[in-house]
Amino acid sequence: QVLLVESGGGLVQAGGSLRLSCVASGRTFSSYVMGWFRQAPGKEREFVAGIRWSGGSTAYADSVKGRFTISRDNAKNTVYLQMNSLKREDTAIYYCATKAGGIIATAQYDYWGQGTQVTVSS
Repeated sequence: QVLLVESGGGLVQAGGSLRLSCVASGRTFSSYVMGWFRQAPGKEREFVAGIRWSGGSTAYADSVKGRFTISRDNAKNTVYLQMNSLKREDTAIYYCATKAGGIIATAQYDYWGQGTQVTVSS
């Protein structure tokens, strides 16, 4: 089993920044893939960004490219999502997820965190 705990959400004005963190514990391996997803009210959950623990290759949704950056700290088993130039449409619950390898930018992940709310005001 893998336990994921997100933090860092909150209320921010449009144009501002937030950094989300996701701490992983339990059964984690260097081959794992970590992803960030989000779900806005009335919408389906969507992929935001992902990274491989080993090698650090990344993938981003087109809607966040150039504004969001995913990174990891292997020693702390932590993945970050730095969100800059936030827009109202970024408002959503953000979830951290992980799986044992595979394609980064897909919806098929095995373990999920509880989510953290990000609200962007105008």
